[in-house]
Amino acid sequence: MTSSALKQDDEPLSAEALKALEAEYDPEARFRSVGRPVAVLVGIILFLLSCYHFYTAGFGIPQATTHRGLHMGVSLFLVFLSFAAFAGSKKPSRQPSILGLPVLDWVLAIAGAIASFYVPWIYSELAFRVGNPLAIDVVMGTVLLVVLLEAVRRSMGWPLPVIAILFIAYAYFGRYMPGIFVHPGAGWDTIINHLYLTSQGIYGTALGVIATYVFHFVLFGVMAQRIGLGQLFIDLASALTGRYSGGPAKVSVLASAMLGSISGSSIANTVTTGALTIPAMIKIGFQRHFAAAVEAASSTGGQITPPVMGAVAFLMVEYLGIPLRLILIAAIVPAFMHFFGVLVQVHLEARRQGIRGLSKEELPNAIKVLREGWMSTIPLILLVYMLMSGRTPFAAAFWSITACMVVYLIQSFMRSGLLGGLKDFVVGVYEGFSLGARQTLSITAAAALVGVVIGVVTLTGVGFKIAYMVTSVAQQWAVDVHGTLAFLPFELLSQANLTLLFTLMMTAVVCILMGAGIPTTANYIIMVAVAAPVLTMLNVEPLVAHFFVFYYGVIADVTPPVALAAYAASGIAGSNAFKAGNTAFRLSMGKALVPFVFVFSPSLLLVTEGFTWPDFLLAFTGAVLGILSLSAAITNWLTAPLWKIERALLVIGALLLIAPELISTAIGSTILGLVWLRQIISRRNQRAREALG
Repeated sequence: MTSSALKQDDEPLSAEALKALEAEYDPEARFRSVGRPVAVLVGIILFLLSCYHFYTAGFGIPQATTHRGLHMGVSLFLVFLSFAAFAGSKKPSRQPSILGLPVLDWVLAIAGAIASFYVPWIYSELAFRVGNPLAIDVVMGTVLLVVLLEAVRRSMGWPLPVIAILFIAYAYFGRYMPGIFVHPGAGWDTIINHLYLTSQGIYGTALGVIATYVFHFVLFGVMAQRIGLGQLFIDLASALTGRYSGGPAKVSVLASAMLGSISGSSIANTVTTGALTIPAMIKIGFQRHFAAAVEAASSTGGQITPPVMGAVAFLMVEYLGIPLRLILIAAIVPAFMHFFGVLVQVHLEARRQGIRGLSKEELPNAIKVLREGWMSTIPLILLVYMLMSGRTPFAAAFWSITACMVVYLIQSFMRSGLLGGLKDFVVGVYEGFSLGARQTLSITAAAALVGVVIGVVTLTGVGFKIAYMVTSVAQQWAVDVHGTLAFLPFELLSQANLTLLFTLMMTAVVCILMGAGIPTTANYIIMVAVAAPVLTMLNVEPLVAHFFVFYYGVIADVTPPVALAAYAASGIAGSNAFKAGNTAFRLSMGKALVPFVFVFSPSLLLVTEGFTWPDFLLAFTGAVLGILSLSAAITNWLTAPLWKIERALLVIGALLLIAPELISTAIGSTILGLVWLRQIISRRNQRAREALG
């Protein structure tokens, strides 16, 4: 079903249409239809996989390699039963089949499971095998590598497998590489040994985080939705912001922010909230592409919103070795800046077009919403409390999921009585656990394949070669620019800062290009290995460097030509997808600007070394005013239409404001203040003329 086919009128789409739309733009949601025997088998295995992870969250995991191998083996088996080789193909398959599935799919599923279980099986012997693999080790490793490439291709598309193949080719043909990238090359036995038998490759940190942390929080998000927390967020956002100018658009921003706290999927968030907010935005007068862009830009913020933040927060815990609590605190201000930036542009656009809010009759009552749905907030409150009090993510996930189940049991009893409620509870938990496990299948395969990329980086040292090349180019640019602008009194224009600025710009471009084809989590892992060393070479604090590459990976979801969240939203709105993507990128300017601010002023992340409140207040104030200034220039409205010279001045003022130094912030604030004052005086004069006329 194409996006144009989905648009019939301005009423909310049906559940079936929304499901089809999500599958159209999100490869991870393209589960194929299977016969009842396979459906039952898949459902039971998914449920048992969730039960296993729920148990390990509360009572501890087995040895790391065993845990990772078990999780990957079961997940790969399920991938080939859940994803067709060619999604959307209408031609009947001529392959021999078993229970309605091609024999090849069963072979790949079983081969992937066996190859995954093999390393845990021989774990006690690995100390004598690493560096000198047996023939069977190489065969098993090769099988797993081939299966992983196909599993990720089916569940996520071609980009990540192509990247992995290129990295493997680089490891093998290193002696033929040009210039700085040349290396002795590695034999196939050496490559498989490093990628398969050590913790530097497939069984490395990426897979470990998915199997150890992310699964639990995906399951929590699914169960929280099942008890009505997502709907509560949407209703509460409507009650709080719907009555103001451009009400449904502001509802979209706030609802996406709240829903993002439990869901890390941009496309799922877009479809869930956009089904209600996009038709409402169009109905009150917003253009279709703008309505789609608002929802897409807001929904991508879910990946940067504590406490879940997709999978990246837990990866940061492993890579940086710092408590999750500090990472969540560090994410608060940048996440606020993103939603603030979208909200400001929505408000200015609504004022420019004179778009009303919703009437009282069209909105739910906040008190009534909280009175009826307060119980569903208990698991989230418990999760946040346990994470911020220093409890382990395992314990927080276990008790929060348990709380979801208790709330769901009470709701079932209240809804259907004792026996009916017990039946509803059992069915609901089974479906929730099955769906939670299903949503982790593709990301598990991707994390394992990303381990291949990371393994090649550690095997060849290519990350440091890229870092050296990028910094060399940035230093040369900095010398040229500094020589031209040395007369300006800004600390940002020192040669060292210019080198860092140009390095950040090149890193941002690479992150966006990589993120255009692969999921945020996989993009982040690769960029940590390839791009983060570039920033740390320039004395950027590791936490800051990780946040920078993470944020620019997320921006790819609204950056054409592969802006999947924007395209999904355009399917609901019936708008031009490319135009929606461009507008969504414009609305995400806050997310694009703020990473530069916190690199030059790490105090914005609250928990960095050398944090001071004066530095924080300067950076925070500058960022807020800079976002306001740039938003006004883009929208062509502050309190009235802007002159062309005023728009140019506001852009200059915004750039000065986001540079976290006192002189530039003062000049930028003055520019914004003068433009604002001119508009206020002009409006008063106009009102006076109207009163006299």
